[in-house]
Amino acid sequence: MRRSHKETKESASRITRRGLIVGGAQAAFLGVLAMRMRQLQVEEADQYRLLAEENRINMRLLPPARGLIFDRHGIALAENAQNYRIVIVREDAGDVDATLARLSRLISLSPEDLEKAEKELKRRSSFVPVTIADRLPWEDIARVAVNAPALPGVTPDVGLSRNYPMKEDFAHIIGYVGPVSDYDLSKLEDPDPLLQIPKFQIGKSGAENRLEHLMRGKAGFKRIEVNAVGRVMRELDRKEGESGANIQLTIDAGLQNFVQARLRGESASSVVMDVRSGDLVAIGSTPSFDPNLFVRGISVADYRTLTENKYRPLANKSVQGTYPPGSTYKMVTALAALEAGVVGVEDRVYCKGWIEKGGRRFHCWKRSGHGQVKLKESLMRSCDVYYYDVAERVGIEKMSEMARRLGLGERHDIPMSAVNGGLAPTKAWKREQRGAEWVVGDTLNSAIGQGFVLASPLQLAVMTSRIATGLEVQPRLVKSVNGKEEPGGPWPELGISERSLKAVRNGMFAVSNNTRGTAYRTRIAADGMEIAGKTGTSQVRNISKAERARGVFRNEDLPWERRDHALFVAFAPADNPRYAVSVVVEHGGGGSTAAAPIARDIMLRALYGELPPLEAYPSDQRAAAQEMMDKLELREIALPDDGKVRA
Repeated sequence: MRRSHKETKESASRITRRGLIVGGAQAAFLGVLAMRMRQLQVEEADQYRLLAEENRINMRLLPPARGLIFDRHGIALAENAQNYRIVIVREDAGDVDATLARLSRLISLSPEDLEKAEKELKRRSSFVPVTIADRLPWEDIARVAVNAPALPGVTPDVGLSRNYPMKEDFAHIIGYVGPVSDYDLSKLEDPDPLLQIPKFQIGKSGAENRLEHLMRGKAGFKRIEVNAVGRVMRELDRKEGESGANIQLTIDAGLQNFVQARLRGESASSVVMDVRSGDLVAIGSTPSFDPNLFVRGISVADYRTLTENKYRPLANKSVQGTYPPGSTYKMVTALAALEAGVVGVEDRVYCKGWIEKGGRRFHCWKRSGHGQVKLKESLMRSCDVYYYDVAERVGIEKMSEMARRLGLGERHDIPMSAVNGGLAPTKAWKREQRGAEWVVGDTLNSAIGQGFVLASPLQLAVMTSRIATGLEVQPRLVKSVNGKEEPGGPWPELGISERSLKAVRNGMFAVSNNTRGTAYRTRIAADGMEIAGKTGTSQVRNISKAERARGVFRNEDLPWERRDHALFVAFAPADNPRYAVSVVVEHGGGGSTAAAPIARDIMLRALYGELPPLEAYPSDQRAAAQEMMDKLELREIALPDDGKVRA
């Protein structure tokens, strides 16, 4: 069908208008594109030039400041000290050997330092900073800064490093930090990205390790611009991390220092506990070590010295060490028998020096025997035969149940490394662990804290606190976190009758205050501060029948490792208990001669809050007490108000 001339003309007109619209739109688009290209290539050329070279924006983590640790009075125990160090970037240094040679003329660098630095420089990328020396004095940093033009690629730097100002005193409590290892990472299912930071330090032992989740803090970050090979071009912005929580312990730094000083020279441990709150105010273990050595990277020689010492300075004997508790366990046996009704306070047991059961003789420590003995005398004079007799009647199950009620055979939840649960044995335990049936001899040995029974100094302190109060006191090491008090008490009652507890307390009082008591010589003479205690001596060797016939070897005649352990537990004041103390001296001999004097000195220091007056000692012992105090190597401890007190 043919169009008319008019229709053809109108159609052409419409096509022309559409063409103009499309052409105009294209022209406008090209104009905008041209303007944007000019803006990118001319006006913003500097901003995008680095990106054009394949630069990219990276996020880098910033390690937070680690939380601090204080004692109960606010004295710093673990702090973050400024660490001045020198770093070098290989690509900026040019001739690295020449630069290091010039640097070594300005600061002291050992051949070992230089060799270590050269290995690290070869291992790292050329643009990664490598630490040449750290923990430098400000004078060295200033000297390097002044000579910067002659030291290309060398830069003074400052960071934070862990420092333990009390050194050996708190090594076993606080522990130490160290760089994250592959082993550390292997133990974690979803490790914190912070742990990937080179040389980032985490808690390796003690409270540093157990409270790591609180003290580590949260990472900050910085945005940096790096090129295709990872070299940092510039920092764009940063956000600092969140510092870790500050921890306040229940420990008294002054008392802790005294305990460590008093135990020095022995392979020993001691725990002091507030019987009302459960606060652990001192936890001593000797010999000790300087945890700062591990932070800085302990040398092979120093580490060998620690590991080859027969007194085991790396072991925390106060919570990790478990020992046969010896006669300190007799309170457990006595309470079990009293509560079971198998013996009364006034009942007597005849001790002739031994008792025979199952064709075997079980001997008392006193060869001639103690004669007729009541409960109070059995504790006061530590008669073994009395406890052999009542143990056979009460049985191991009730004895071990009482032990657990008093805190033995239980792993107490405090933030320290390798806290041991000890052992309160049962018939089922022996069957499962030893593949043998329980026999009466096992019960008799357990009655006097020998055989399978094991307890740590911490557990013995808990036991003594519970006897002193009749409450289920739990030990507490952390007082507050970021100023917020941690829960502690009130404690429920043990469920032991006051009559039974009073009978045992009276026996413990007689141990230290009756002239026939095994610890009478280590009594406290000050009125109102009398101590109630119990001596213990635990054998580490079997005494044969032949040895008994010719006479038992004295401890001093035996090699150190074959001597008996010496133990003592006590609470004071006897009529209004405030503190409980336990002392274990490994291979120390007798509890009355080796452990009790130490425990009394520690108790007096705790009660007085300072070195005790000589009047607190019996008159004939005051000269010896003064000599002991003069020999102690005590620290001067700076209080938070900047005052000075002698520990």
